[in-house]
Amino acid sequence: MRAVGCTEFGDPSVLGIVSVPKPSPGPGQVLVAVAAATVNPTDIGFRQGFRPMPDEVTGPYVPGMDLAGVVSSAGPEVTQWQAGDRVMAAVSPFEPGGGAQCEYRVVDADQLAAVPDGWALTEAATLPMNGLTVLAAYDLLALPAGSVLAVTGSAGIVGQYAIQLGTHRGLTMIGDAAPADEALIASFGAAHVVPRGEPMAAAVRSLYPDGVDAVIDAALLGPAILPAVRDGGQLLAVRPFAGSTERDITIHLVLVGRHLHEGHRIAELAGLVSEGVLTVRVAEVLPAERAAEAHRRLEAGGVRGRLVLTF
Repeated sequence: MRAVGCTEFGDPSVLGIVSVPKPSPGPGQVLVAVAAATVNPTDIGFRQGFRPMPDEVTGPYVPGMDLAGVVSSAGPEVTQWQAGDRVMAAVSPFEPGGGAQCEYRVVDADQLAAVPDGWALTEAATLPMNGLTVLAAYDLLALPAGSVLAVTGSAGIVGQYAIQLGTHRGLTMIGDAAPADEALIASFGAAHVVPRGEPMAAAVRSLYPDGVDAVIDAALLGPAILPAVRDGGQLLAVRPFAGSTERDITIHLVLVGRHLHEGHRIAELAGLVSEGVLTVRVAEVLPAERAAEAHRRLEAGGVRGRLVLTF
C-alpha cells in the first residue's frame, strides 16, 4: 500500500510516497481505510529525527498522528465497529507500521470514535490529537470556573481549542496574536487579546498585576512566559520545559501519547463541535504526494487551520 514516508531524517525533501505492507487487524483491532490524515507540528519533529525510534520500528518511517476514514474490517473480539463505519483516531508513529499517513492503518478499537453524520472526513481528521491534548491539559490544571488562563500560540489548533473550551468552562481567557490575527483570536472567545511572543508576559501583567492563574504554552515560549503567572500558579507545557520554575509555579507536561486509547473522549470532543463549542479548521486539502510541500508550508509559519493529506 502507499504511505508517506522517509528512509532517513532531515528536511522535507526526505519525504515521499513509499510502499509498505498492508496490515491485518488482530484481536481487538480494526483496519481503517484512511481517507484523510493531518500534518501537525509533531510530524516535523518526527521527520527531523528529534526522538529516537524504538528498536522494533524500522524504515521507511511513516509520520502522522491524526486520521479519519472508513472501517475496512474488524478483527476478532471487536463488536462495536463494523465495515463501513466512518471513524477517526489519534495514533502513534512510533509503533511498528508507522503513523497515520498511509492508505490503511490498524487501530485498536478503543482508540476510535465515530465521525458524526454530515462531517467531511477531512474535517474529522483535524480533531483527535489536538483535542485530546487540550482535554489532558485541562485535566492537569484542574482550574475552577472563574480562573484566569492565558494561552500562547492562540492562532494554532491547540491554542484555539484551549480558548474555546476554557470559555465554555467559565474561565477568563487571554489569547495572543499578531495584529492580523486579533479578530480571529477574539472570535474564539478570548476576553483579552495581547501581543504574541516576548511582549506577552508584560502585557498580561498589565491586565492582571498579580499574574494569571495559569498559562498553556502552546507556542513554546518557555521561561519567557513565566512572569505572566501569579505566585503559586501553573504552567502547562506541550513540550519538555527548557528552564527552571520560579515563585512556586507548578509546571506540567502534557503527553498526548498517554491518551491515544481514549476514543470515548474524541467522541466527547465531536459532541462539543456539534454543539458549536469547538470549531474544526481545514487550511487546505492536499493529495498525499504533496506531503513535503505541506511540511514546508507548516514550517514557514502562517498556516491557519490544519493541512490535510488525502489518500
